[in-house]
Amino acid sequence: MAPSFLKELRRRSKSSFRTDRSTESSEASTVSSVPVAKSSSTLSNGTFGGTTPPTVTNSPSAASSLQNLMMAKAPPPVPPSRPAVSTSPNKRYSVSGMAGLGSPSPQSTLPTSLYAPRVLSIADNTWVYQKVLSLYGTIADPATQALEGNLTISRLDDGFPPTYWPVAESHFKALVYLVPGPNRLRLDFSSPKLANNNTSNPIHSSYLTIHMLPPLCSPPLQLVILLAKDSPGTFDTVPSRLEKEGNGLKTAIRKYRMAAYLWQAFTAEQMFRNKLGRRVFRLEEEWTTGTSNHRDREMGVMRSEAKVHVVRSDKTMAEIRDLDLAQQNPKAKRSGDLYGIAADAVRDYFKPMPGQKQYVSVLILDSHWDKASQTITGHAALGGQSGDIQLAIFGSQALQSYPSSIEEVVPAFSDCTPTDTNYVANDCNESGSNWEAANIGIGAHMHEVGHLFGCPHQENGVMLRDYVTLNRTFTTREPYSTRTKSKGGLVLRQDECTWHRLDCLRFRAHPCFALPTDPPRPCDDSVQVWPVDAGNVIITAASGVAFIEIFTEGDDVCHFWQEFCDGNGSGQIQKQYMLTEQELRNRLPEDRKKSKLRLSIKSGTGGSHDVENFDLLASKASRVKLPNGQLAFRSSKLGLSQMEGSQPQEVIFDSTIHQTKLMTQVRVYHGFALDGIEFIYEDSTSQLFGKRGGSPSDFLLDTRRGEYVTGFFVRSGFWVDGVAIITSLGRKSPIFGNPDSGSGHTLIPPRGYSIAGVTGSCANWVDGFGILITR
Repeated sequence: MAPSFLKELRRRSKSSFRTDRSTESSEASTVSSVPVAKSSSTLSNGTFGGTTPPTVTNSPSAASSLQNLMMAKAPPPVPPSRPAVSTSPNKRYSVSGMAGLGSPSPQSTLPTSLYAPRVLSIADNTWVYQKVLSLYGTIADPATQALEGNLTISRLDDGFPPTYWPVAESHFKALVYLVPGPNRLRLDFSSPKLANNNTSNPIHSSYLTIHMLPPLCSPPLQLVILLAKDSPGTFDTVPSRLEKEGNGLKTAIRKYRMAAYLWQAFTAEQMFRNKLGRRVFRLEEEWTTGTSNHRDREMGVMRSEAKVHVVRSDKTMAEIRDLDLAQQNPKAKRSGDLYGIAADAVRDYFKPMPGQKQYVSVLILDSHWDKASQTITGHAALGGQSGDIQLAIFGSQALQSYPSSIEEVVPAFSDCTPTDTNYVANDCNESGSNWEAANIGIGAHMHEVGHLFGCPHQENGVMLRDYVTLNRTFTTREPYSTRTKSKGGLVLRQDECTWHRLDCLRFRAHPCFALPTDPPRPCDDSVQVWPVDAGNVIITAASGVAFIEIFTEGDDVCHFWQEFCDGNGSGQIQKQYMLTEQELRNRLPEDRKKSKLRLSIKSGTGGSHDVENFDLLASKASRVKLPNGQLAFRSSKLGLSQMEGSQPQEVIFDSTIHQTKLMTQVRVYHGFALDGIEFIYEDSTSQLFGKRGGSPSDFLLDTRRGEYVTGFFVRSGFWVDGVAIITSLGRKSPIFGNPDSGSGHTLIPPRGYSIAGVTGSCANWVDGFGILITR
């Protein structure tokens, strides 16, 4: 007869492994029964009721294992021949979706469906820096199957409602709304031509995790709606839209905000395609009721959304609508003043401190289609700089056609409703339908934002007029176009609108596109150009030389350029570069190799220096023979030397010619600009560049320690606003003159050269300044 403790052990062993909704401890639940599949797929970790699993009952040491289990409260060891059983609590996933039981989980190693969406534009676990992300990808192989259907994108945490996107000939494009941190997404494809399409649990699924980090290290692009002081806050719209969505200020804010999100999504994708990272400008945000989806509006969900400032001008509607561009209304009384009015209103609203730049995009809500005169009044499309305000302005004549949420993007860019010119404008005769009007409005405004960020017109892309195809970035099928009279069709990546490569290079260097992972930006963004021996030219920049635009005679846009930064712009770039004429001309076609060259040289942080005539700079005209027989070279000049009565001046330091002569101090004459610089020597002699005027300030050199002048920091624009002296001991004087006007430039000779004097021009004050260098 068996001992009594064995009977007790047998009774306990049976109850220990009956796990049908068992109330045993969590340790016991981890060894619950798992059915063994014949395939090599990972076993499900769902909990089933049942008897002792085969792993235990078939083992000859079951009793001893159970005794150990009771004493140690741990599961029995699993033999090596068995696959490991996942023991994560509360994670029940279906088995292979290919078996018709549901789609595989993100953690599953089971094979996914052949028709699972494949995202081509971004990799899993990528970091991005904007709220709305553009995706594109394929279903199966488009070369062998042209599937039609729908793509559903949902968040695993249900933090944003699912969105639905058409799939055309196995291609899809979509937008994803992101929040800071990890965004875990599920993509489901459905098509009436595929099996199990009507099941409640889709089986053609894939998963994607995107991490979003807001780039709070960069200045934001401010969004402003400008209103006249007596404006009712409405915009042009047709009666059907007025009834459906209204035309008030709240609707305008939603549409303008969504347009800015599309600018971000488009620009970030373009930067990535140009191998410059996923850089993009940021938008200032506020905590408000979410407008990016319909559910947020209905339920009043609060989110951090792009802030739209509403600014009232001191002008009336009549005054604003009278101020148009000449090409919009040749009868306008004060053509072009709208930019100044917008700049004044923005400046009064933001009240920037001196030297604090603001980047502002303005939507003029009081723009109005005047059917009688067939013009858009109160509209101007301009972008540029007004003091410390970088400003882009555009009218609201196409605002009715904009989407106001992510769900409306594809319908907006697919809406073939003809433009009713009884109520709204057919802008430039290129907005004959609603989707084309959305292109012109959103795209042309983005063009002006490009000007705001420093982009000139280009040979192609947004900064030409390619934004008329902006819709192709967000849709896979283009409708009939009244502009081209074409029936449309499938539009792929190669058909899309783009930023020009030179625009992307400018963005990479712009402070608004800085990322949290970037190294600290140098304060000096200037570029200097130095002619040296053998007709060569040295370029120096404290932040590195990024690229050079090469213009030949008659060019109004750049067709040829040379890049110096690495692929994604994340590494160090050269701070000094030797440039030869032959190297430049080798980049030109045969019919332009002998043309006069004009260069625009860009630094790694957005600074620029223009060389109007490279041949002249590299010629003998830049050389000076010193009295001691040495050759010196004139640097490129700061200031335009175009003031009335301007005369060239040049000073060769006596201390350069006579080694025994010692410079002891520098006296600067200045007021609101630089009047002159006097170099004073130990023997009380001096040399004057410019004029004695304004207030003199002295800067003494520590001659006991061998201190001498090694360069200058210059603030200049049309003329020279101020100057600071830089010495061999690393000292730098205060800026004498106007320290806030103009742009800053550091004049320090390149490696292997020293300063021999100063050169430039002077009228009533100094309007041109450079230095002489020698070996």
